[in-house]
Amino acid sequence: MADPMLKVTDLVVHYGAIQALRGISFEVAPREIITLIGSNGAGKSTTLHSISNIIKKTGGSVFFDGNNISSLPPERIVASGLVQAPEGRRIFANLSVRDNLEMGAYTRSDRGGIKTDMEMVFGIFPRLKERIRQIAGTLSGGEQQMLAMGRALMAKPRLLLLDEPSMGLAPILVDEIFSVIRRINEAGTTILLVEQNAFKALGIAARGYILETGQVVKSGPAADLMKDDAVKVAYLGG
Repeated sequence: MADPMLKVTDLVVHYGAIQALRGISFEVAPREIITLIGSNGAGKSTTLHSISNIIKKTGGSVFFDGNNISSLPPERIVASGLVQAPEGRRIFANLSVRDNLEMGAYTRSDRGGIKTDMEMVFGIFPRLKERIRQIAGTLSGGEQQMLAMGRALMAKPRLLLLDEPSMGLAPILVDEIFSVIRRINEAGTTILLVEQNAFKALGIAARGYILETGQVVKSGPAADLMKDDAVKVAYLGG
């Protein structure tokens, strides 16, 4: 495997007296899709938040492109090319679609590049272009998820952290979102995907890590995990 783009080592996080992560370690190589799978409360979102330094680590290290980013402020992490599209979309509901996308580019000053990337986002999500002046809070759930992903892409990520992108979406929209994730990856963006829909996630990922109660309990090539009897019973509906 190539030198990892992201290397997470012995990550520990506490919420007060509760230990949410218990020494998680994993790697993401350039241009891979890696997925973290687990039930509610397993520590998936906490892992992403601690990588982005939105929540503080109790222990462990995060390396991005060989640089230790464990104590960098979140905005510096975004500017370095590691960008998160959060669970629950977290769009700016009172702003227009265009304003939300421009907010995604807040760390950038290359006006020409920002304009080019907005057209790139509209190429991926044509519905956003149709609704460019619409207030984001009035979009459908699927359109809001597209906007959250589009806003993240405006930050020009080299590594995109996706937190539960299919949550609450109708099955036809889930297919569309996963198709887009694959397309973003094929265009060169590395992806770390947190997803409760384990079947869909393993279907597009190169490798997966199974989290239970804040620990990695199993990992391997996605195709192998899909055939694993314990994984099938716990996450793939038998």
